[in-house]
Amino acid sequence: MAVTQANPQLNFEIKPSAFSKQSQFLNYIDGQWVPAKSGKTFESRNPAEPSDLVGVFPACGPEDVNAAVAAAKKAYERWRLYPAPKRGEILFKAGQILVERKEQLAREMTREMGKVLAEARGDVQEVIDMTFYAAGEGRRMFGQTVPSELQNKFAMSVRVPLGVVGLITPWNFPMAIPSWKLMPALICGNTCVLKPASDTPLLSHRLVEILEEAGLPKGVVNVVYGSGREVGEPLMAHKDVSLISFTGSTDIGRRVNEACAPTFKRVSLEMGGKNAIIIMDDANLDLAVDGVLWGAFGTSGQRCTAASRVIVHQAVHAQVRDKLKKRIGELKLGYGLNPEVKVGPVVNEAAMKKILEYIEIGKSEGAELIAGGARDTQAGSGWFVQPTLFDNVKSTMRIAQEEIFGPVTALIPVGSFAEAIEVANGIAFGLSTAIYTKNVNQAFTALRDLDSGLCYVNAPTIGAEVHLPFGGTKDTGNGHRDAGTTALDVFSEWKSLYVDYSDKLQRAQIDD
Repeated sequence: MAVTQANPQLNFEIKPSAFSKQSQFLNYIDGQWVPAKSGKTFESRNPAEPSDLVGVFPACGPEDVNAAVAAAKKAYERWRLYPAPKRGEILFKAGQILVERKEQLAREMTREMGKVLAEARGDVQEVIDMTFYAAGEGRRMFGQTVPSELQNKFAMSVRVPLGVVGLITPWNFPMAIPSWKLMPALICGNTCVLKPASDTPLLSHRLVEILEEAGLPKGVVNVVYGSGREVGEPLMAHKDVSLISFTGSTDIGRRVNEACAPTFKRVSLEMGGKNAIIIMDDANLDLAVDGVLWGAFGTSGQRCTAASRVIVHQAVHAQVRDKLKKRIGELKLGYGLNPEVKVGPVVNEAAMKKILEYIEIGKSEGAELIAGGARDTQAGSGWFVQPTLFDNVKSTMRIAQEEIFGPVTALIPVGSFAEAIEVANGIAFGLSTAIYTKNVNQAFTALRDLDSGLCYVNAPTIGAEVHLPFGGTKDTGNGHRDAGTTALDVFSEWKSLYVDYSDKLQRAQIDD
């Protein structure tokens, strides 16, 4: 492993035994670990220290996608008949294994993706929660029984699986988001082809290993690695794939939707956000500042729910600004395995350059740079961006409208509650919003009027729980939701069943 035991830049000890010595990884197709048919590979590297090679993975192409889909299609005929409670038992066993390996998985996540260890543990815990939750749905998945309008006739509805589903997941939650899709898909009786992000393939590999160990039959889950062009697009176009579930940017999501349209493939999209925290003049300011720091700079701002706008009442604007400036200056950047570090690197060099470009855009638009604003070279050799705060931002500026996906947030002063709601809603996205206030009337009005899929009162814009729907409005999604029982609606369809035991012809809606 390239990381040394006593790295002076990182200033803390890393034990070589903390990580697996395996460096070569394979696709998982039809229950077998196999290389890409082309023999091509790509590397995954530690964003905190790019000289640290995490692993080498297959760079797949259409032929690998075809093999994975064929395996999933073959496995579907048996898996759909596997009783749902028995599917749940496999997922429950996987959940138990995840509990046992939580710390190992979290440390590998910090190394590969960059988020600090506490957040990586939270990512793995979300996988555990989703796996146990989906396992329980194996004994639920309720349909409806209703009275028939005719005598001696029984009427009910049940869920049925879709078939082979394609899952395309991002790098920022490298285990949690695959679990949001895999676990509901599996419990409903579908078989899956997973294409994880190329920046974080290791954690999807680990998740599939655990499912295999828990007893998942071969072919039910398949994973292929590689680029969107070489793997994602063939998966979207494949005639035997019934649904694509995608999480990523709005621009790519639009292309996914267009690519799936010719085959009438179902599409579930969870895309971008430009989320706002509203701080009213009666708010607990220290609590609000805690929320902004966590919402804006957790995961280095690389969350679709990150608080990249802070809409603050002008009566408390100066206090909030000064408190934030002080607290931001106390945040320690570095490798997330260091327990003192609060902000890790961004995922790669291209992401860092994009964030720095947006910081320059903010300055050119006339926003006032209060804190940060540059690459941090003191934190290490990786892709570190200083937590950045702009003040006196106008709601029409690009840094207040466009998703930056980095540790950058903007203070937008407003004069009233009504203006705060208007500014919060005045964007193309609608994922998550939050308000800090002690006024119960304002709180409930905000919950009603904020145009977003997630709303929080006296809490930041991040922190969704797996048993409620996750997703947004406007350009954030296409109406579907991850998590909760609503995820079952994505991965199943309704079948209405009628049993007539009258022993005569009965005609619904026909006058007798």
